[in-house]
Amino acid sequence: MENNHSVLDVEPTIRTIDELINAFGQSGGFMAGHLYDGVNIMMQMLSDPDATIMLSFTADLVATGLRGLFAKFIERGFADIVITTAGTLDHDIAKSMGGIYFRGTFDANDSDLLREGINRIGNVFVRKEHYGPLIEKAVHGSLDDVEGVMGVRELIWRIGNRLSDDASIIRAASRTCVPIYVPGFVDGAFGTAMLTLNDMRRARNRPGILVDVIKDERELMDIVYSSKKLGAIIIGGGISKHHVIWWSQFKEGLDYVVYVTTATEWDGSLSGARPKEAISWGKVKPSAKSTFIFSDATIALPIMMSYAVNKLGYRHRNLGIYPWSCSQ
Repeated sequence: MENNHSVLDVEPTIRTIDELINAFGQSGGFMAGHLYDGVNIMMQMLSDPDATIMLSFTADLVATGLRGLFAKFIERGFADIVITTAGTLDHDIAKSMGGIYFRGTFDANDSDLLREGINRIGNVFVRKEHYGPLIEKAVHGSLDDVEGVMGVRELIWRIGNRLSDDASIIRAASRTCVPIYVPGFVDGAFGTAMLTLNDMRRARNRPGILVDVIKDERELMDIVYSSKKLGAIIIGGGISKHHVIWWSQFKEGLDYVVYVTTATEWDGSLSGARPKEAISWGKVKPSAKSTFIFSDATIALPIMMSYAVNKLGYRHRNLGIYPWSCSQ
């Protein structure tokens, strides 16, 4: 199929993000052209006053230096909803509590790391004492005065409001009234810390916290139904990606969608599925503006998000979509 973008030679001198994006569009080849398309679609959805933007990403990226990038993206209004995995809470809280993550290597001997008390996330290392114990301390301390039934989103905001780290994702979300939904919240140290908190309370004859995950789902449903259009920036796959497109089908599908992943579609997994597969489920509209960027997100996202921030500065969000009151 032909399109109307000519493939041109790129000038050797590139000084700005704008020039880099334009160069990707001119070079045309392979994923550069897809990243150029992705930036344009992202800018269209961010500029559409009727679009509710869902930002989905996986926890591995939070273990890297992208955590602060996500936080600033949220602070500037470029996401109306965040859907992510349990590890995002873990890494964000651990770093906010002083946990030190450092660059290692994919080729490290993991038996040696085990003996040295170091956890490996790809080529990122973190000592065990800078992970689980810090997360448990933050969860127990932030929720000590909480009782009764709470949704996960509410618990996240409670913790976020107690953090002082400007690079924290959950701090940024709680202070700007952006809901974070974590459908698999028990799959990590955060969930285990909730379990040990309730165990300690029972031992002291104090009532525990009942976590109502359906409350989160009802909130998400209300937001989707209240939206005129839906757009999504989906980084990686798994439960966070699926939750975005699952709920989108109840609004006849996404109007805008940009996928960034390194997963393949040949094994039939949801993580590697292209936007066109979601059309068959009604999760992406046939008329949607969509693209698939096969790229390491630690390379693509700084370019894409920096471009959006440089171009738009801030985005005014429609706060009327939420089933609660908040001010911006």
